Amino acid sequence: MDFSAGHGYLLIGGLILVGAGLLIISLIVNLRVALSVRDDVRYREKLLEYYRNIFSQLGVILIGIGVSLFIFFFQQNYQDQRRRETELQQVLAKLAGRIARGVPVVASLDEFDEVLDDGGAYVSPDLGGKNAAASAQGSELGKQVAKILLVERDIDVRDFDILNLSRDFETTFVVNEIDPKLWFNIVRDESEIKYATTQLVLDYKDLQDAIGGEPVEAAVANPEKERKIKHEVLDIFYDADLLRLRSRQFLGRACWLFGKGRGFVSAAAADAIEADARSHQEWIDRAKPLLTQAKSGSGDCFKLLHYGGVAEQS
Repeated sequence: MDFSAGHGYLLIGGLILVGAGLLIISLIVNLRVALSVRDDVRYREKLLEYYRNIFSQLGVILIGIGVSLFIFFFQQNYQDQRRRETELQQVLAKLAGRIARGVPVVASLDEFDEVLDDGGAYVSPDLGGKNAAASAQGSELGKQVAKILLVERDIDVRDFDILNLSRDFETTFVVNEIDPKLWFNIVRDESEIKYATTQLVLDYKDLQDAIGGEPVEAAVANPEKERKIKHEVLDIFYDADLLRLRSRQFLGRACWLFGKGRGFVSAAAADAIEADARSHQEWIDRAKPLLTQAKSGSGDCFKLLHYGGVAEQS
């Protein structure tokens, strides 16, 4: 029986009403018994007493069942509410922990920003991007590769595993209350962060293979090696750009949800955060007004993303 949809209340109310109706009927029959006693109609008196007893007993039984079901449901509902409140508090605490541990990880993306946004905001070459990061050749490509190798050494992509919020939600009541679009995008971002970090490890290895153990300057001077190196650099840029977009989108959303407190479970997806963007910069420009208004702790949610330069000037 689905009590949450109101069917249980209808059943309980119906049992009590039918029971009360039977008791009323038994009282009416009892009046007829009194009349039979007065008229000294023994046969009718005994028959009416029989009916009266049946109606009164059935009425009491049905009312008893209805009251018992109501008490049981009330206790069950109270326990479910307490459990939900407890789980909600736990989820909020875990959400705060994810944000706190995710901030320094996302802050490390500054090093990717310096490379990707060299000469203007990065847009994938497949979408027409032509900034210095995408167009570098020759000696400029060699300098770019040197920076990429420094970033590889400084950023451990395995740290981005902390950006996994769904595991804190999926075994709780809370997951059933979250906006479906919001939940889908949380899981999508986690999946794409995992994909990007896995691919970056492979991309770095492919870049090292393309360099072939030579000094970078010598490797890019070889036209055949330069072509291979450029291909691997563009692969790294694609996955690094995907990583920074999804990581910042994930952290911005988590901070925005946390800023809503216990009401986050009823929050509808915000288009400024959730709508697909053509580039990282486009998402930053669109999400910044909303995230600067959302607060987490003593600062706003946009500051947690640690994105400066072009974003701060816009």
